[in-house]
Amino acid sequence: MMSSDVSASDRSIHARLPDVARRAGVSTATVDRVLNKRPGVRPVTIQRVLKAAAELNYILESDFAPPVAPLRLVILLPAGTNRFLGLLGRLIASSSATLAERQIQARVEYIKSFNPELLARALLQHGKSADGIAFMALEHPAVREAVNTLAARGVPTVTLISDIAGTRRVASVGLDNRSAGRTAGYLIARFIGARKAKVAMIAGSLSYRAHEEREMGFLHLFEEMFPQIEVVGLREGQDDEAQNYRQTRQFLAQHPDLAGLYNIGGGAAGVGKALREMRRSDVVFVGHGLTPDTRALLLDGTMDAVITQNPENAIQSVIGVFSNLRAGREATDGIVTPRIEIVLRENLP
Repeated sequence: MMSSDVSASDRSIHARLPDVARRAGVSTATVDRVLNKRPGVRPVTIQRVLKAAAELNYILESDFAPPVAPLRLVILLPAGTNRFLGLLGRLIASSSATLAERQIQARVEYIKSFNPELLARALLQHGKSADGIAFMALEHPAVREAVNTLAARGVPTVTLISDIAGTRRVASVGLDNRSAGRTAGYLIARFIGARKAKVAMIAGSLSYRAHEEREMGFLHLFEEMFPQIEVVGLREGQDDEAQNYRQTRQFLAQHPDLAGLYNIGGGAAGVGKALREMRRSDVVFVGHGLTPDTRALLLDGTMDAVITQNPENAIQSVIGVFSNLRAGREATDGIVTPRIEIVLRENLP
């Protein structure tokens, strides 16, 4: 292996095809296919090989050009009544013309919610033709295995909103969910005031690491700062409005003195419907994702605060990660971590 302080002129003399392969992290056969412009190599790999060859002066810098073929991306989102995820899907679809100008083809595929086996199969299936996949992760061995299998095949993956531990995914785009849960707890506690009270949580599913981390942040906040407020339980509503409606009614029946409710995932309309029907405008209600239904709940006073992030920025961050990889840059180069936004009725955008 050559020393990193070898001059450019020496490199141009001594660099060989295996050197390029090592620098690009691919086989010599792949380098040969790229340099001889034979088919069968992904655009992101082509770019990596050309960059390595140019840096070693194996080819001229002028030969280091962007791939002609478009970058093919798939975004896997869970199907269901989560309005924020639906909004993300529509935004991606509506951005197709703009993305096409950047040589990017992105399409959204919906899969059954909370089913890790289906998610794992979808990852492997779309990995056969896609140059990159973004997805909302579920914590499960089958999903971890699929992500690592794709990484071994050279197909990068990015987690969106909810991450997964112990995998070779290249990046994660989403909020700091522990901080989001703490923020929800702080808002509810301040709305309730300095008195003993009971609060509860409804999650989509703790199979989502995002929901689990929000729960943990929420619980820790009360333990540390507001011990007089008791968290009486958590129920899973699968981000479904009908299930959230039933779970809310059950909470209120079991705890008539309930003072606060944190909806960790989607399906806020179901919670709002139950609160209205049971005439419980006194319950502090905080949830996630600014959508038409949470906007309406803020306006009529059913909901007190919404914790959200800019969906357009989330999409641009995902695209930015894959664009970085195609250009041979670090995956998160220039990618800004999403900021938590708190929306009240009085500051609705």
